[in-house]
Amino acid sequence: MRVGFVGAGAMGAPMVTRLLAAGHEVRALGRTEGKRTALAELGATPVAELSEVTAGSEVVVVCVFTDDQVRQVCLESGTDATDGLLAAMAPGSVLVLHTTGSPSTAQTLADLGAPNGVGVLDAPVSGGPHDIAAGRITLFVGGESAALERVRPVLAAYSDPILHVGDIGSGQKVKLVNNTLFAAQIGLLTEGVRLAADLGVSESALLAALPHGSAASRVLAGVAGRGSVAGFIEVAGGFVRKDIDVVRKVVAELGGDLGVLDELASTGLDGKKS
Repeated sequence: MRVGFVGAGAMGAPMVTRLLAAGHEVRALGRTEGKRTALAELGATPVAELSEVTAGSEVVVVCVFTDDQVRQVCLESGTDATDGLLAAMAPGSVLVLHTTGSPSTAQTLADLGAPNGVGVLDAPVSGGPHDIAAGRITLFVGGESAALERVRPVLAAYSDPILHVGDIGSGQKVKLVNNTLFAAQIGLLTEGVRLAADLGVSESALLAALPHGSAASRVLAGVAGRGSVAGFIEVAGGFVRKDIDVVRKVVAELGGDLGVLDELASTGLDGKKS
């Protein structure tokens, strides 16, 4: 398929590599000459403008860092579909959002794209660049089933499993709950390490033993692999902090309450109780 790509950074670059290896054509945005050179070295067709990204594209993938960047790219005015990426997309094409952000952004883009026949899927990822390179990144997908089936060959180039979790915005909601629990589990491990120290057990001994017990989890495996909770937070903390900020904002807008998860998430991200 013909794929347009915006955001070929740490997460996006291995996606582009996998897409090309699977036989898809990729036109990727590069704002600078250096970035365009790097994209060409990957095998993609580098372009300098958003309108060039969408030219002939059946699918456009956005993998930028923040929700604000999604709005800036897709709606350059920030308010409507008269300019930006969405306006340049062809009827029948599908916009895929891999950025973790607000469900309302996904809904807004879907509402604006519908009159022009452009489908929108929110498909935030769970995992890291190494998972993408191995073709096993998890996708939580919200949106219409028909749109997902149209783009499945593209997503399957780097994703497994691809989980359709509901209507537009549902992917973001599941991802935000996932990352809240992720941060909360780091918080539990932080408290576990503190308790072990009080009992005279070192963190290294604890992390070597727990993965073999009933407390085992993917988070624990990741922390144990880094050798300490602090080491794991240093690597993953920036991404999860961003997502937890979004969670708190979205939950507040919806009138919800994170409850005990809020304190645990703060403990996990800061390495201490809030």
